[in-house]
Amino acid sequence: MILTIAHKEFRSLFVIPSTWLILGALQFIFAWFFLARLDAFLQVQSQLAQLANAPGATLAVAAPLFGTIALILMMLIPIFTMRLIAEERRNQTLTLLMSAPVSDYHIVVGKFIGLMLFLLLIIASCMLMVLTLAAGTQLDAGLLLTNALGLVLLAASYVALGLYISSLTAQPVVAAIGALAIFFGLWLVEVSAVDNDNTWRALAPTSHFQSFNIGLLNSTDLMFFLLFCTAFLLLTIRRLHNNRIYS
Repeated sequence: MILTIAHKEFRSLFVIPSTWLILGALQFIFAWFFLARLDAFLQVQSQLAQLANAPGATLAVAAPLFGTIALILMMLIPIFTMRLIAEERRNQTLTLLMSAPVSDYHIVVGKFIGLMLFLLLIIASCMLMVLTLAAGTQLDAGLLLTNALGLVLLAASYVALGLYISSLTAQPVVAAIGALAIFFGLWLVEVSAVDNDNTWRALAPTSHFQSFNIGLLNSTDLMFFLLFCTAFLLLTIRRLHNNRIYS
């Protein structure tokens, strides 16, 4: 049943015309930033060749691109999570779904997987763009894989939190603005925290993505994303369970 709901959510995204507009705009933004970083790298390549440990194309072009994608996902994901539950509640289709012989766990996890499959396509398209560099230079496979994994985990944490915010209201716009405000607040916590204040920085998903962005695979960061996603998915399940009881 989880896969059925996930397939329905994934397929419904491509029925909406705005999805195709967003995908086109994203590819333009990613390609523009990719080419800009590549041009800047080529202009200083002769100078970098004189350095002993000069950064390669992966570090100079791919890593900044993935960092930009992380910020774009922060602004993009609330647009999609707002329709997962809030829009269905407004259109009265959530009541029909909850009256079907499916558990709250199936509904939440199915919607989570459906949106994640869509986001994986976006991340994969960026990876293919970066892999074109292999035609002219040697890429750091470890750095690419850690960045891709970090983006997937970061997107999963945003989807889990956005899904919970979407379950709190019947107004999709309120859900989108609320999720975006929280995402932006967590990002500000990371940016504004002083260097020696790791307590507040540890609350921001983007701060844990930084380790992946520089090629470090830290078990602490993996555990944070796992607990972050699990916590908000469980809160969403609990919210739907309360709605089922009191409705």
